Amino acid sequence: MDRFASIDTWVFDLDNTLYPRHCDLFHQIDIAMTSYVAKQTGLDHHEARKLQKDLYRDYGTTLNGMMATRQIDPHDFLSAVHDIDYSPLPKTPQLNQHLAQLPGRRIIYTNGSVEHAENTLAAMGIDTSLFDGIFDIVASNFEPKPMPSAFSVFLEKFDVDPQRSAMFEDLSRNLEPAKQSGMVTVLITPKEESKTAIEAWEHGHDDHEHIDHRTDDIELFLRGVLDVV
Repeated sequence: MDRFASIDTWVFDLDNTLYPRHCDLFHQIDIAMTSYVAKQTGLDHHEARKLQKDLYRDYGTTLNGMMATRQIDPHDFLSAVHDIDYSPLPKTPQLNQHLAQLPGRRIIYTNGSVEHAENTLAAMGIDTSLFDGIFDIVASNFEPKPMPSAFSVFLEKFDVDPQRSAMFEDLSRNLEPAKQSGMVTVLITPKEESKTAIEAWEHGHDDHEHIDHRTDDIELFLRGVLDVV
């Protein structure tokens, strides 16, 4: 934990990272993506669901896959799939306090949209002004994590020194370019009692060398970080 004492840039994924996976908020987005695929292709729900998952696996995001194979308007896609109910999210005053106490900059790096990030933070009672920026899928020219090209654009845009940065993510594979660049990496894992579905290929193994820390409680972990910074 001592290395956190030298960190001055804190990078956070959004979905299933700043809020716990068992809230199942992303399930709403997942269902909305299936509906969008069905509408665009004319497939029934079952076939659209299969295509959606295949596109996600093969292209990194369903959006990227639909852009490559159907030439859709990405902004229309983002608007449709983020038209969800944010009320299942918990209010997190302690997380807001811990984030405010971190020294240096705080940045959100998400494969979603800025609007979705802002709506999520607002629903959780987290002060959006705590963050120096939100790097979304539009800012990355629709190149999703963990593509190295997208990560390079992120580093350049925010002038990030990886040696003085830490990244928090719920997907192990998305931390690979962060670790390779020199960042401290933290994997946010589901709580054991979580009933939400997780794609086995999506997460893979979380015991790789690119994972420095693991936690199923980001609030508790940040409390420990604050003891050393």
